[in-house]
Amino acid sequence: MSGREPSLDALAAAIERLGGELTAAREAADAAALIGIATGILVERGHGGPTEAARHLEELAGAAGLPLPELAADVVNGAAGDTVARALPGAPRGPAGARHDAPDVLRLRAAEAGSLTGDAQTVVDTLLEQALAPFGVSAVALWAVASGGALVLAGHAGFPRGEGERWRYVPPGLGVPAQRALTEQRAHWFPSMPADAAGIGRPQGGDGARAVLPAETNGRVLGVLEVCWPHPRPPLSGTVNRQLNALADLCAHALPGTEETAIDAVADPALPVGPAMDLAEGLLDPVLVLRPVLDDRDQVADFVIAYANQRFADPAGRPRATITGMRLLEAYPRTAREGGLYEQVLRVHATGEPFRAERMSLRVLVDDVPRTGLITVGIGRYGDAVLLSWRLEDEAARLAALLEHVQRLGRIGGFQEDAVSGEILWNRHLFSLFDLPPTAPPVPVERLHRHAHPDDSVAIGRFLRTLLHHRHAASTAFRMQRADGAVRHIRVVAEPVTDPAGHLLAVRGAYQDFSSQHWTEVALAATRDRLADTEQEAAERNRLALQLQRAIMPSSPAPVDIAGLHVAVRYRPAEEGHLVGGDWYDVVVLPQKKVLLAVGDVAGHGIEAATSMVVLRNALRGLAATGAGPARLLGWLNTVAHHLTEQVTATVVCGIYDQPTRVLDWARAGHPPPVLIHEGTAAALPLPGGMLLGAVAEATYEERRLALVPGDRLLMYTDGLIERRDRSVEKALEQLLATVGAATPELGEHLDVLLTHARSDTDDDTCLIGIDVS
Repeated sequence: MSGREPSLDALAAAIERLGGELTAAREAADAAALIGIATGILVERGHGGPTEAARHLEELAGAAGLPLPELAADVVNGAAGDTVARALPGAPRGPAGARHDAPDVLRLRAAEAGSLTGDAQTVVDTLLEQALAPFGVSAVALWAVASGGALVLAGHAGFPRGEGERWRYVPPGLGVPAQRALTEQRAHWFPSMPADAAGIGRPQGGDGARAVLPAETNGRVLGVLEVCWPHPRPPLSGTVNRQLNALADLCAHALPGTEETAIDAVADPALPVGPAMDLAEGLLDPVLVLRPVLDDRDQVADFVIAYANQRFADPAGRPRATITGMRLLEAYPRTAREGGLYEQVLRVHATGEPFRAERMSLRVLVDDVPRTGLITVGIGRYGDAVLLSWRLEDEAARLAALLEHVQRLGRIGGFQEDAVSGEILWNRHLFSLFDLPPTAPPVPVERLHRHAHPDDSVAIGRFLRTLLHHRHAASTAFRMQRADGAVRHIRVVAEPVTDPAGHLLAVRGAYQDFSSQHWTEVALAATRDRLADTEQEAAERNRLALQLQRAIMPSSPAPVDIAGLHVAVRYRPAEEGHLVGGDWYDVVVLPQKKVLLAVGDVAGHGIEAATSMVVLRNALRGLAATGAGPARLLGWLNTVAHHLTEQVTATVVCGIYDQPTRVLDWARAGHPPPVLIHEGTAAALPLPGGMLLGAVAEATYEERRLALVPGDRLLMYTDGLIERRDRSVEKALEQLLATVGAATPELGEHLDVLLTHARSDTDDDTCLIGIDVS
């Protein structure tokens, strides 16, 4: 036994600690909500955005020496000017000026939020949990006013099981505390309940304190709030009284607005079943009268079928006398349980709120064969009885409902005109389409021009001649000018009904409002026109860019021999239909027997990429004339890309070849490495450091030196030669080296082979330079 006690103590301590943490978390959440409301008030008053307003609130709290939640409570109450704010006008301050009403404001604001749901039971649950439990309250009841001073229990919380059902209805003159508050139109306080007093939750010999307060709004008392303590207690302070009155007024928003509503919701539970039977016989639909069956704990266990009116026909074919006296779950087990019918009957009996469903599944056994159908269900309470009516949906009703929905969705209205009697029949959708009240006389087709745009009178005239004189079906479209000033696009379709001799008997047809379709077609036509203009403009821009690119870089220029180098170039633009890219190359003879070799790729496509390519290419040519090395040239070119162009980025590989020494100094800016073929072996040159051009204002680039010998072949290219969507750049470069290794003696043929076998699939431009050392 001694071994178990420490573990129980530890468990108790853990439970107490977790309870404290849960309470602290709830208080922190309430405080955060109040601070958020106060921050929103400051934003609305012009203290900047949410961040600035929150910072201003913290500064105010620091200057006032108040905790942040308490200052937030002051801001909320000062801005509200409502029932909750008035409930705490004179809350005391502590020695340091700190307010003690912040927790109360949090509770009252939480209760206020609960009252907005409009559900009385939710309001009561919120009141007890958020606002009243801290005052020691153990139970709450909310009463709605009924006829003659009677009360209906709208919601309750904290009472023993079964109390809500026993006190669901309080008849006039019973004298319970809530009726005293209703009769005298003022709050009542009972420090302890008299032993002989009746009321909800009154245990034998109990004497707990109780407060009853009228719940009113706009000067009308709609109910009573009853607050119960488990033990006697002294009178409440003025602050607590104000809070309880504020809560009672909040509850009024969840109660019925008139006495008639309350009477309809709940009637006298002592009413015998006879009047309910008379009511059922007066209804046109089949009706079952149900009475609740209570178990030993006074809980509803089922409903007995007390009566079935003359119009009721059992779907399973049983006579009315057979089902009368049966329980609902026994008579219709599948529908009641699986179809949700029993839960709805139980809810209507408990709340008094009627229920109606247009389509509910009905499952019954007919000669041991399960049958399923659709029913329209209505459930209401009359006294302590529940009236259940249902109407089977036959094929004609389903087709009529389907036609109704089709007409509504298609904005169609049907008509028929009797040519003999002159009677005109319209369905209700047609009155709405013409913007006429249902009591207005229908418009004959012969007078249709009076409701149409004058420009459409010719089309309407042709329609009427075809229909009325030639006796043929006809249709036309016109613009209807309605009384509300709206213009609708209408299509009318009609056909004549004639006798064997050809005499006109009637005209029947339909109108359809296709305004939405018309304006959609107009919008699409305008969009197509704008799109065509945009496409033409884009094509023109692309044509200009292509001309610019071809003027600077022909696809296959003739090979050249300069400064001991044999140079060949191949340029392959992107696939047809794509925008022009920004790939470029350059081979320029510099002073002192040096040669500039460069390949670059400007990001993007179109005229912008082409013009940016021209800027960078010409800038590099001019900078190279200074005699600077490739690393410094790229540094200057980066400045050009960053400052002198519009957000241009590009990659470049740049080399300066010295003919006397056969040395190539080179650098790169984010570009793929050149490939050197030496004695039949292809290898990519080691990459020096250097980021792409235009990314940052200043960048440094690393320079490498390569000694070449006669017979060496150097390849410089753009990424369009190797890029693939399904593999990395390293793998693509390995594939290129494998292809390059089988070099052909003639340089131009070698470049053509590389372009032919290039495995790029990104539809990007490709630029390739081959250099043979003589």
